[in-house]
Amino acid sequence: MAELVGAFAASHGPLIARDWEKLSPSVRDWLAASFDELGRRLRATRPDVLIIVAPDHWTNFFIENLPTVCIGVGAEHDGPPEPFLKPRFPHTTLAGHGGLARHLLRTALASGFDPALSHHLALDHGFCLPLWRMALDPTPAIVPFILNSLEDPMPPMARCLEWGRLIGKAVAGYSENLRVAILASGGLSHSIGEPTMGEVDESLDRACLRALTDAPDPKLAASLEEMLRNAGNGGHEIRNWLVAHGAAGSSGFDPFAYAALPEVFVGCGFAEWKRA
Repeated sequence: MAELVGAFAASHGPLIARDWEKLSPSVRDWLAASFDELGRRLRATRPDVLIIVAPDHWTNFFIENLPTVCIGVGAEHDGPPEPFLKPRFPHTTLAGHGGLARHLLRTALASGFDPALSHHLALDHGFCLPLWRMALDPTPAIVPFILNSLEDPMPPMARCLEWGRLIGKAVAGYSENLRVAILASGGLSHSIGEPTMGEVDESLDRACLRALTDAPDPKLAASLEEMLRNAGNGGHEIRNWLVAHGAAGSSGFDPFAYAALPEVFVGCGFAEWKRA
């Protein structure tokens, strides 16, 4: 049987790749150390498959066709198309795991969830930037889980937790002997294309991290709905973290690194859900 062996979260931001050599040494060193630690922790779980929960930054979808959730069920997916990451990322394609992805899809449909599916996705910086910085070798097979955290209407926080629990249920019910990890990519506070672009709300970020650490699910969902009501648009990617939180059983949250980094326009956080 398959086993969920780890749950992790990481921020992403295009400037981390585009301007890597231009970043101040202290910011570059902090980011490198944080991604290295994330990679060390993830590698320690020895995953065969990595489910990555991330938004689609208008790479596969746009507002005329915008699913709330899309599961990539293909045997292969394209690497990042963005010019700022494509030259840095070592893979033009990434192996998928169609068996687990299709099982996740079937489990979702049988449980009252209605995801879209894609047989071949292009995985943008939300998926590939953490993979690039963690330098996983070999890279596990990837099951892409696209969650709309860009454009209203977005899934409620409570539904994101339910999706996480559904993923945990699907992994536990998969017959193949696989070690599966989940990575939530996105957040924390940042604004893109808004008057507040470049600002980081450290107090909001730390409140979100405290809520993930301490709050029971109903309070967590309600608190984050309220906190993010007037936050920058990028902060909505915390929904991806809630999917991982639900998959990990809503416990064991360890935010091992956080820094407000206006230099890359993002409040950068890194976390692991420590499992018994």
